[in-house]
Amino acid sequence: MAALRSRLHRSLLRFQLNLAACRDGRWLRSFRKYEGTNLIHTTSIFVPSASFMHIPIYHQPSSCLQVRVFNSSSIKDEIHSTTKPREIIDPHRLVEEQISSLTLQIKQELQGASQELYKLVEYYFDGQGKLFRPMVVLLMSQACNQHHDFSQSLITEDQNKIAMISEMIHTASLIHDDVIDAADTRRGKTSINMVWGQRMSILAGDYVISIASMLLARIRNDQIVIILSQVIEDLVRGEFMQLGSKEDESERFTHYLRKTFKKTASLLANSCQAVSILANCPEEVTEIAYQYGKNIGIAFQLIDDLLDFTSCDLILGKPTAADLKLGLATAPVLFAAQDYPELNSLIMRRFSLDGDVETARHLVAKSDGVEETRYLANQHGREAIKQIKLLKQSESQQALINLINTVLTRKK
Repeated sequence: MAALRSRLHRSLLRFQLNLAACRDGRWLRSFRKYEGTNLIHTTSIFVPSASFMHIPIYHQPSSCLQVRVFNSSSIKDEIHSTTKPREIIDPHRLVEEQISSLTLQIKQELQGASQELYKLVEYYFDGQGKLFRPMVVLLMSQACNQHHDFSQSLITEDQNKIAMISEMIHTASLIHDDVIDAADTRRGKTSINMVWGQRMSILAGDYVISIASMLLARIRNDQIVIILSQVIEDLVRGEFMQLGSKEDESERFTHYLRKTFKKTASLLANSCQAVSILANCPEEVTEIAYQYGKNIGIAFQLIDDLLDFTSCDLILGKPTAADLKLGLATAPVLFAAQDYPELNSLIMRRFSLDGDVETARHLVAKSDGVEETRYLANQHGREAIKQIKLLKQSESQQALINLINTVLTRKK
């Protein structure tokens, strides 16, 4: 027991926590807290699989904590645990008409460009993208409209504009990302910067952002303008955060999660909040919409990061191990570094030496990094479900719940 306590103590010190914990009378082998959250990751020495649990952010040293431990295998049960009978609602079906016309509407907005510039921006608006963000926004529009007035399920023109803007901002960020990363492919075809060069690609991304801003102005709602402007600021700040890395190991995961929010989840969180405001929902409902968008966005990115280690180029439509080759330490690597400290030096030099990428991939494969990343994604998925279940039951609300499972089980 003394050796076990010592091992637990070392693990706690690693994360700057000064407490002991037990569950069902059993000491936990490792105990990981994510700074700024009430999320703690644990692994029991008697249980081979890991679990997540929530506890209050405050703690009492040397006390045993009574906590609820979640099992990721129950995620589907949580998705269907409504008072209505189980039903399979295809999220795409509910907004199929709006989604099918969205790309065409965006192209029409972009047609004021010169022929050469329009040819560039049209390259990524070919209808081959997932259109995941506008789907979430449109479903949230329906759910909020029905929550406010159950007879009102139609998506308003301004809410549809938010869906368009979300896809335009996302696509512009992809164009700029491909320039920064010198990417070769995107969505299974040659990237825009490889076809037309960096200068033209930067201008194309800027043009898409400018048209999205004009579309936003036409909504004529100052609150919505402020909210969507925050998205653009977050994207830029997130990109700057990605260029750096924290020397302090205990700060890296917090840095990673904040970057993930700014680069990915902010767009969904703020877009969902915007359409809830346009539905004339009270503040508590707009916060629900925001939290749903935030959590599904973080879950989406966590799955994206683990697919970089588990999928293949053909399925993803972009090279695998791309993040490592760009010098980026994502969740699977950060988790693996807790078991293999030799990864820390590779992280700090951004995997720049020959063999670093291969070494990192090998150590991630040996560790539970991918599994732990999936658990964390599941936890954010649960939080999104918890939030959206606070809205009145409707097909759109159930579709948003079902969409969580789509995100967590996707292969590309």
